[in-house]
Amino acid sequence: MSKSYILLVFITALAATGCQSPAQILSQEQGKAVDTAVQRGRFEMACPRATGTVLSSNMLQPAVWGGLERAEYTVGLEGCGKRAVYIVVCQVGSVSCFAVSGSRNAPIER
Repeated sequence: MSKSYILLVFITALAATGCQSPAQILSQEQGKAVDTAVQRGRFEMACPRATGTVLSSNMLQPAVWGGLERAEYTVGLEGCGKRAVYIVVCQVGSVSCFAVSGSRNAPIER
C-alpha cells in the first residue's frame, strides 16, 4: 500500500468519527463492549447465564496528536449468584475491544 492511500484512509476515518458527538460514539460502541465483558465474565464466573449492564462510559482522548480514540466502559456482570465488574476499552471505529477484571467474582450476599 502506498503512503498516500494509507493517509487517505486515515483522513476518511477521522472525518467520519469527527462528525459524531462523544455521546453518539459511546452509544454506538456500547454493544461491542458489553459483549466483550460478558464473554470474559461467563468464562471466569463459570456462568453461561451471566448478563452485563453498562455502569459508566467515557471517551479516552489520544495521548498524541493523530493517536487512536478509545471508548472506556465499566460493565457489571451478574449471574449464578455472583457479581463482577469489568473495565472494557474499545478502539473507536474498530472491532477491537478488551476487558480487564475490575473485581473478583464475589458471591452476592442477601
